[in-house]
Amino acid sequence: MDEIKLAFQKVKQDILLLNDEVSTLRDAFSDISIKLDEISRKIDILQTKPSYIPTHASHETATPTHTPTVPYEAGGLKTPLNQFSMGNEGVPTDRQADQQTDIQQIIKQKNALERAHEILDSLDSLKKEVRIKFKKLTEQEIKIFSLIYQLDNEGELVDYHLLAQKTNLSESSIRDYTHKIIQKGIPVTKEKLNNKRILLHISPDLRKIASLDTILKLREI
Repeated sequence: MDEIKLAFQKVKQDILLLNDEVSTLRDAFSDISIKLDEISRKIDILQTKPSYIPTHASHETATPTHTPTVPYEAGGLKTPLNQFSMGNEGVPTDRQADQQTDIQQIIKQKNALERAHEILDSLDSLKKEVRIKFKKLTEQEIKIFSLIYQLDNEGELVDYHLLAQKTNLSESSIRDYTHKIIQKGIPVTKEKLNNKRILLHISPDLRKIASLDTILKLREI
């Protein structure tokens, strides 16, 4: 009875830990959504602002009160402004460039946050898929899978004979369990060694998504 009680306590702790991880992911999603909204507002504001503000408009529109004594062709009434653009005389160009740079940086930040959001969504979907598939396994099948995962992770050459020794089951039973595990969509692969010996491996893609401990916790949800 004590062992059963301890087992239930461990399962409860694992579930609480997993709930904390889910809560952390939800908080991260919320923060990303808020940042995306802020960036979108900034982009809208910058895109609606005029690209430049004429600083000498009054001089261009004002009616001259006297006749210039120096011909325009000789450069009269025009002071060279090296820091201004040739097409917009008297209009600074650095403000427009700064606005364009700000927009580009904000767009890059938005793209990065959107990509992070997609990755988190993808990871969450993959974990849901893992949980659904592994809940289909029986207790004996999950034990066989866990043993394959553990031994393969330790660099052992995992075959039916080794699994039979570790579980005190016949090789025939191990073959049947392995076949059922694969049929249920669990990514266990087979490798034929010397055209005779069958080695079992866990798919590298599954390893990237979740560790054995994570898989067992997801299965208990």
